[in-house]
Amino acid sequence: MPDFSFSRDSAISTLRLLGGCTALGFATYAQAAPAFDSDSPWMLGDWNGTRTELAEKGYDFKLDYTGEMGSNLHGGYDHDRTARYSDQFGLGTHLDLQKILGWDDAEFQLTITKRSGNNISNDRINDPRVGGFTSAQEVWGRGQTTRLTQMWYQQKFFDQKLDIKVGRFGEGEDFNSFPCDFQNLAFCGSQVGNWVGGIWYNWPVSQWALRVKYHLTPELYAQVGAYEQNPSNLDRGNGFKLSGSGTQGAVLPVELVWTPKLNDLPGEYRAGYYYSSAKASDVYKDQNGQPAALSGEAYRSASSKHGVWFGAQQQITSIASDHSRGLSVFANATMHDKKTNAIDNYVQAGVVYKGPFDARAKDDIGFALARVHVNPAFRKNAEASNQAHAVYDYDDPSFLPPQDTEYSAELYYGVHVANWLTVRPNLQYIRHPGGVNEVDDALIAGIKIQSSF
Repeated sequence: MPDFSFSRDSAISTLRLLGGCTALGFATYAQAAPAFDSDSPWMLGDWNGTRTELAEKGYDFKLDYTGEMGSNLHGGYDHDRTARYSDQFGLGTHLDLQKILGWDDAEFQLTITKRSGNNISNDRINDPRVGGFTSAQEVWGRGQTTRLTQMWYQQKFFDQKLDIKVGRFGEGEDFNSFPCDFQNLAFCGSQVGNWVGGIWYNWPVSQWALRVKYHLTPELYAQVGAYEQNPSNLDRGNGFKLSGSGTQGAVLPVELVWTPKLNDLPGEYRAGYYYSSAKASDVYKDQNGQPAALSGEAYRSASSKHGVWFGAQQQITSIASDHSRGLSVFANATMHDKKTNAIDNYVQAGVVYKGPFDARAKDDIGFALARVHVNPAFRKNAEASNQAHAVYDYDDPSFLPPQDTEYSAELYYGVHVANWLTVRPNLQYIRHPGGVNEVDDALIAGIKIQSSF
């Protein structure tokens, strides 16, 4: 029998929240786009027209839910078949300050998130001695806790050509951005944050930040940012931390984004560079240029860390004049500092077809492949550590498995149940999980649920 390993307290709190919201929806608002109307964007309906009226006045409220199940059907580090569930609630408000206060082109966003549950990748798919790179359940991570995820003010100037955002938010909101319909982390969200997660903090972590964007043309803009690099923001107990204590430096990204329409079909192309001003440790050598794991000396320090990224998304077909349906292709790549980062490069590519059948015009199908490559110096460090401890047997608990290349693939079908509910069953295949050749290739079954209350 599958072992659904998520905490009892998390399950109870989730049910209470669902029950409370549902009761509110039924007891208070039962007309005008009623609860569970498939054409409504909200599960709980339009609150007798109140939600639409508030939005027209500049007040938009959201309660979103993402739940993901993963089960190892075959292979992985531990062949014992198990299912795990993880989820996230997001409660937020977006304020159009032009409508509310008369401030031209100004807006404010506040979002709080709560994550719960467990991840099948941690001990079933990956060797827990070294962990993995991708995750079969992207919604898991950064501490299963409640966080202040967004608190920012945005102001536009010069006929909206200049756009400034300041407050607390993550890099991936604006830089190296990418949709998150797939369940495997290698195909979801800003990929830089997945491979240099020690300095680049994706959703749901926030930090003090500033982003400045300028439209050079209607289709082309450049942007630059400055983000607090503070590892203490990752701690579970610091979900609402606002002080700057523990700050080590800043992450400074710059990006050029082109959003053309080719044959009247939308596309987006990104190229960017990031620089971290904080000190970083070498992954292999000491100050004398020798393997630190053998010499026993401290790993040498670098004054900074940097990398680049490229991303492309392009719709290439449509169904007659309906551009909401058709085939889109995408690809992403990142490259990182070989002295200080475990991953030196990553690449992925895939396709998404929206509206595959006339009777299911809002369903979608996605398929993608990814390759995560480990820095050779990082692998040498593991080999040197084993040599220093005279451990050479993979089955020895103290052995540190050297890591190389991990390959991932995912196929999903998105069922558009209602405008407020999409369910995406998926199959994932991981070759060399965690880049460890001794770990059997894994086949994972997943289900991703996305809903808006």
